[in-house]
Amino acid sequence: MLGPCHQLIAQQDAQTPPQSTPSQPTTPQTQTPQTQAPSKSASDSGSQPSKSTPDSNVPKNDRIFYALPNYLTVENAKSLPPLTAGQKFKLVAEGTFDPLEFAFLALEAGVNQASNTNPTFGQGFEGYGKRYALAFTDNTIENFGTGAIFPSLLHQDPRYYQLGKGTFLHRAGYAGLRIFLTRSDSGKTQFNYSEIFGSALAAGISNAYHPAPRTLDSNISVWWTQIGWDAVGYEMKEFWPDVHRYLRRKFSHS
Repeated sequence: MLGPCHQLIAQQDAQTPPQSTPSQPTTPQTQTPQTQAPSKSASDSGSQPSKSTPDSNVPKNDRIFYALPNYLTVENAKSLPPLTAGQKFKLVAEGTFDPLEFAFLALEAGVNQASNTNPTFGQGFEGYGKRYALAFTDNTIENFGTGAIFPSLLHQDPRYYQLGKGTFLHRAGYAGLRIFLTRSDSGKTQFNYSEIFGSALAAGISNAYHPAPRTLDSNISVWWTQIGWDAVGYEMKEFWPDVHRYLRRKFSHS
């Protein structure tokens, strides 16, 4: 998918050899050039790049802090072939339903329980279950909206392309602006409609299961909270590869 495959075709001349006579038997040495040609072609074909798989343009999951799923960060690449709609949904699903994502949401629900967020939920196991369900639903809808649904409809690339060079402030500014700027599937810089519309969709749907008050102000609050967390996520995507490489070097030499 990423590179052409070269085919080598060996051609043999179909020439009629002269009739052999008892005094002039056919010698096998005359066939040496023809028998060596296929061997050369076989060795040449082995040096050619193999055909890439359909998922060869999908970034690896370099977990942030060795825990949080991170399927959509691109390192050391200015551009990649576009993801299909199926690949976008698959990557978002793998991150959303990752076991450690469930653990992170459990921790978030515990913090909300301790601070008595949404007091109408009460305390105890029932209150904790409601807070966990709320966090999981918010996270799932927002992830699919910003990473799969709108990127597929609008032909935008949900991957984060790490800048990886420049000063800390320059890179931090670049990461923060990814809330508003992204790439199209063709590689052009565009306004990040997927982020804005996807988080707005999640905030609007939240009216169906969030406790009252269900007002425009509460929806805007949920919307901007989700955008804010996504901005933090972009910062981690930008700098985590550097931290990961530093830790790997440090522990490899210790």
